[in-house]
Amino acid sequence: MQFYREKDIQKFDQVRFVYVKTELKGHVFRITLNRPEKRNAFTPTMVKEITYALAYAHYTPEVRCVILEAKGPVFCAGADLNAFHNPDADIKNESLPEIQGEARLGDAFSQLLKPSIALVEGPVLAGGFLLICGCTFVLSVSEATFSLPEVKRGIWPMQVMESLTGLVPARKIMEMAITGKSYSAAEALEMGLLTQVISPEQIQREADKLADLICENAPYAIQSGLKAFQKLPSIPAGDRHRFLKEQLDFLLLSEDAKEGTAAFREKRNPIWKGK
Repeated sequence: MQFYREKDIQKFDQVRFVYVKTELKGHVFRITLNRPEKRNAFTPTMVKEITYALAYAHYTPEVRCVILEAKGPVFCAGADLNAFHNPDADIKNESLPEIQGEARLGDAFSQLLKPSIALVEGPVLAGGFLLICGCTFVLSVSEATFSLPEVKRGIWPMQVMESLTGLVPARKIMEMAITGKSYSAAEALEMGLLTQVISPEQIQREADKLADLICENAPYAIQSGLKAFQKLPSIPAGDRHRFLKEQLDFLLLSEDAKEGTAAFREKRNPIWKGK
């Protein structure tokens, strides 16, 4: 990973998070935004904590799925501009290993290379889109709303614009950024921002079911597929089938591919090794 090295996560148990909570249960790693009194608006330290938690998930073989959720009525109100402009407004976390460069949430999520589920139970505003756009799946309650109000404050959702590209049509991105209007969960689903809209009573259960389904499948195959999918846009169109065939040939040599074939032949559940 760009921001933290594999050796940095060896100190994970010694880190005392200020703005997030984490939990590893089985193969599912939960990251909970834990700044409800400020609508989970992220500070520079909070960005580093999220980035470090994602690095832990990336490097830890036991983790096969990440669930991102938030405490309080608002999922995320974006960046806490006061904390970014005034260092005294942010609480430093001295227990975090030193980060390599400046943390960027969009890049941190793209480097995770493991399936992730955003569980949205409240409004998502501004930079909060970096979190949900970075996840593989986004489950939302119908009451949630989504908006990019930056222009109302004299700024523009620069990084969010990049995260939305490929998920939402270009004209819709411009509409959202220029008008600053709020969209319902149904509208967000229609534009391709969400995977599913679920009732508040069912959303936790559905997130757990999806995580269990993900964890049943071959982790090395999923990681290889995510990596290949990310590389596709940088490969000339005429070379893409050749590239993907090479990736498949390499994947067929993996222990998980051999185990999957053997388990199918022997009519048993596979035992994945993640390699």
